[in-house]
Amino acid sequence: MDFEPSPKAREYQERLREFMDERVYPAEPEYARWRAEHMATDPHALPPVVEELKAEARSRGLWNLFLPDVSGLSNLEYAPLAELTGRSPDLAPEAVNCAAPDTGNMEVLHMFGTPEQKKRWLEPLLDGEIRSAFAMTEPEVASSDATNITTSVVRDGDEYVINGRKWFITGAADERCKIFIVMGKTDPDAPAHRQQSQILVPRDTPGVRIVRHLPVFGYQDQHGHSEIVFEDVRVPAANLIAREGDGFMIAQARLGPGRIHHCMRALGMAERALELMCERATARVAFGRPLAAQGVVRQQIAESRMAIEQARLLTLKTAWLIDRHGAKGARSEIAAIKVVVPRITHEVLDRAIQVHGGMGVSDDTPLAQMYSWVRAMRIFDGPDEVHVRTVARQELRRYE
Repeated sequence: MDFEPSPKAREYQERLREFMDERVYPAEPEYARWRAEHMATDPHALPPVVEELKAEARSRGLWNLFLPDVSGLSNLEYAPLAELTGRSPDLAPEAVNCAAPDTGNMEVLHMFGTPEQKKRWLEPLLDGEIRSAFAMTEPEVASSDATNITTSVVRDGDEYVINGRKWFITGAADERCKIFIVMGKTDPDAPAHRQQSQILVPRDTPGVRIVRHLPVFGYQDQHGHSEIVFEDVRVPAANLIAREGDGFMIAQARLGPGRIHHCMRALGMAERALELMCERATARVAFGRPLAAQGVVRQQIAESRMAIEQARLLTLKTAWLIDRHGAKGARSEIAAIKVVVPRITHEVLDRAIQVHGGMGVSDDTPLAQMYSWVRAMRIFDGPDEVHVRTVARQELRRYE
């Protein structure tokens, strides 16, 4: 098991670091200022600097790095690149067209889409012309168990009719979001994991109604997290992805690599938080000495470094396994990193906030917003408890 970057991966890392240093980090204040000025009138409008960064990234060959068949990078080679983008979560992932939920949706269309579906939706997504959303979670049921979903997708001649309510649908508040991948039940009487299907629903389809945009710990992200009602929504039968009953299988195929991406980006946040903590500790004086000279602060720094290294190694191992055995062959490890990485990143951010004092809970640093996002990460893409259950079941299976 060798985690040494290939020459190609190393070259991508060097170019991405240069892009982050030269363009992304300097753009963060401009992004924040523009959003603050427009928050009252249009909280989900796109700051122009994002499109500028996208054009620059594409000109540098830093585009669609997440998709192996396009970039030529393995999951193991892409993982450190995702970590770098996680250091500036509002800007960098979208700048290189590697932002969730588009990455997962593009993987779905790439793996399971028809030629017509790829032409109409995948190509503009790969070009960064539009954005998308994945509509699975529902307010009325425990969506941690996807077999619970109640949204109905019923065949009627050459169309499907969709009725249901979804919420926390990431990306839907952005007007560039033109397509939803909706997961619903096509056959409630089938075996539990064959009841669901996934279908493409254009945003402007009659009967699609966005009810509200939900904050996360008081933050309204630019792309938003929305509650959506589908009421007698009709789409062509050709919009079905793969076959009826394939929805659960598609979701698992989508979420495996996607969890690697989320975890590596979270590790990027942890690394930046540790850097900020060390800078603060060396510059701030209390009781006659720099904070860095205080034993308790030194322990917080050491604990953070050790935790990050452990979590990164487990994540790289998981990427390595996916490359060799697919997501199914790394099932336990995928579940494990989805618990371990948000947990340690949350702890590192908490320590960094503590060392910053009042500044840590303000918007003068990225720590508070990162903290809220990482806390939410322990819920989305499956809560910790579900993944712990998976790890336990895989472990006990050896003894049955």
